[in-house]
Amino acid sequence: MKISNLSPDQLTYEVIKKGLDASTERSKTLANNISNINTKNYKRRYVSFEETLKQNNGELSLKTSNEKHLSYDAPMGEITVKEDKTSSMREDGNNVNLDLEKVNQAANALMYNAMIAQLNNRISQRRIVVNGK
Repeated sequence: MKISNLSPDQLTYEVIKKGLDASTERSKTLANNISNINTKNYKRRYVSFEETLKQNNGELSLKTSNEKHLSYDAPMGEITVKEDKTSSMREDGNNVNLDLEKVNQAANALMYNAMIAQLNNRISQRRIVVNGK
């Protein structure tokens, strides 16, 4: 769905929906990293989503004065899985840090729960308006 076709309210729902999709993908990626902690030469993977939203300083009236800017008709927030190719301190070439992956899992769970709470709050407000209670 393109940004230019959305009302502000629809845009909020779409951002939350994409955020939940990114959180789900991040959860799978973190689990995959942890399961490959002893795999020789495995490089950890991470999900990139929030960066696309941050590039615009939270503004959704996007400018395209630079080729790196999202266009106004661009799809909203791309979810991509990237490989961390930084060097490893381990002899087997694996760069997964179990402690860091566990912290990222906890942060991802908190983010997911916060987005679900926000979505539930918006649905409750609509229900109150529609039902008058």
